Amino acid sequence: MTRVLSGIQPTGEIHLGNYVGAVQHWVLDQHVHDSFFCVVDLHALTSEQDPALLRAKTLQMATFLLAGGLDPDVCTLFVQSHVPQHTELSWLLECVASYGELRRMTQFKDKTVAGDEGSARVGLFTYPVLMAADILAYQADRVPVGDDQRQHLELCRDLAIRFNTRYGDTFVVPEAAIPPVGARIMDLQDPTQKMSKSRSSPQGKILALEAPEVITRKIMRAMTDADNEVRFDRDAKPGVSNLLELLAVAGGGTTTDLATGYSGYGALKKDVAEAVVTYLEPVRTRYAELIEAPDHVLKVLDAGADKARSTAGPNLAKARAAMGLLPGSEMG
Repeated sequence: MTRVLSGIQPTGEIHLGNYVGAVQHWVLDQHVHDSFFCVVDLHALTSEQDPALLRAKTLQMATFLLAGGLDPDVCTLFVQSHVPQHTELSWLLECVASYGELRRMTQFKDKTVAGDEGSARVGLFTYPVLMAADILAYQADRVPVGDDQRQHLELCRDLAIRFNTRYGDTFVVPEAAIPPVGARIMDLQDPTQKMSKSRSSPQGKILALEAPEVITRKIMRAMTDADNEVRFDRDAKPGVSNLLELLAVAGGGTTTDLATGYSGYGALKKDVAEAVVTYLEPVRTRYAELIEAPDHVLKVLDAGADKARSTAGPNLAKARAAMGLLPGSEMG
């Protein structure tokens, strides 16, 4: 069976774009692949975090993933820092990676203040190698990636190939799992840009756990245009097209067919708001139940970490042996 691995940081709140574009694909993957999903709390440390808040957000993210449909009976859900094999393998891979290729990572450049690279955190610089370790530790065949992570996956592939060439066949070289063409959920206030945890304004994004009245207010205030004609045209009418996309995701149907049912924006916005609120109600209700049962969520995470360690351990041992490290009694 094909193995899939993907992770999500416990920073920020899940918005509708995340839920549709990532979490719901994970829910589908778990039924057809050997799926490992993790909350990547170590990656979150590349920026300043309040310790108590990070712990709380890690548990909240795991709770949301369960509420969103991940089933621990058919997938493995765990917290990255609960599996020490990730960090040890990251060091081994850092000894194979080059400074130049890490310096070329565009995300490092984007997050580093121009002219102030010297103050950037080393963890931010080596972040892509830890991501490679996350993947290679499980011999993952497929990795769901967005546009912002494609370069990091290419680095992962390069490191796996280089390691295999230098030390012998050790790692599966993973392939990118490109999500099927589907909805592009855009910013409500700037519909030419994707809805984003970090870049969208509070009014531009719909949080999956927001109160219905807040969601309704945001959609009713969504940017459209002046002519009041409802049709799907991403280039000419991005705001209206985004509303039709939301309606198609939440209520079903095609954007083109849905557009024919409206003669103005007011009725469209009202129907979109009702559809989105209804669409998110099950996850909101389930989250409210699970967040009151943290012991259950922690039990799921403990079981997931046990399975993750038992899977990653032999792969790490193989890499250690290939590089010539002397095994100790605890290494088997």
